[in-house]
Amino acid sequence: MIRRLLRRLLGAQSVPSVEPVVEPVAEPTTEPPPLFTWSPRDVGFHDAVLDGWFLNDSGELLKGFAITPDDTLLDVGCGEGGATLFAVRKGASVIFTDSEHDKVRDLARQVEAQSSRPGLGLVSNSLPLPLVDGCASKVVCLEVMEHVDEPEPFLAELVRMGRPGALYLLSVPAPVGEHLQKGIAPENYYQTPNHVHIFTPERFAAMVEDAGLVIEHRQASGFFWVMGMIFFWASEKAAGKDPGGAVRDRIHAPYPPLMEGWARTWDELLQRPDGLAVKQVLDQFMPKSQVIIARKPLDTGLPDER
Repeated sequence: MIRRLLRRLLGAQSVPSVEPVVEPVAEPTTEPPPLFTWSPRDVGFHDAVLDGWFLNDSGELLKGFAITPDDTLLDVGCGEGGATLFAVRKGASVIFTDSEHDKVRDLARQVEAQSSRPGLGLVSNSLPLPLVDGCASKVVCLEVMEHVDEPEPFLAELVRMGRPGALYLLSVPAPVGEHLQKGIAPENYYQTPNHVHIFTPERFAAMVEDAGLVIEHRQASGFFWVMGMIFFWASEKAAGKDPGGAVRDRIHAPYPPLMEGWARTWDELLQRPDGLAVKQVLDQFMPKSQVIIARKPLDTGLPDER
């Protein structure tokens, strides 16, 4: 399917033949040739930057979501801490939470090493968060709500944390990629503590607006990771690995060769003159994530006229 898509997007002559080419055997040399690997993490990061993430020059975690030294950023479900550490590098104060003690502990050490300002790390399931109202000017919650049994009260708690005028960066998996993985992912991928919800774009937007936020920007992307996850599950199944445990703890280096091969293919595509245009078409066709930037309205202090 992917080859047919690329052939349509790039033209029939642009997709290389899959027939093997027999090369003459080279004479042995005294030194082995260098070994190159394509890390899915590195290629995925480059892919994210092309989507507007981690813009160091402008200080935007995502295009439209700038972080300054005047901000206090709350990162709920921080995981390995990519958003928190980006904010630290921009001079912001940070509060970060996760339900897993090890992740909070490891991130706290990195924050302490990189920041001159104190950070606060909390082990919490976020219902409720042990924080005062309006503690943050920027609130980040990335790929978390699909794990939460009750996403509406969870989102209300995030809104409580933001000051009037606070900006929110929220993401959940897109339904196309989630449903596609159902044919190959283990059953526990869709059970607690993994993905217990699949949000349509309409439901995701309605949840955000019903919580009292005003949506400023929406985008969907991540075709690279949809295919990467399919290759990951295929490799796991071929290796006969036990699917037990939390999925988020199993997808890390060393990556299976199938994933690295896909990363190499995607990296080569992105280096083409028309690679970005092809990526954007595929991102819309089969996105991994859907993202919303929203703002908490200012408290005007005026009475409600309704």
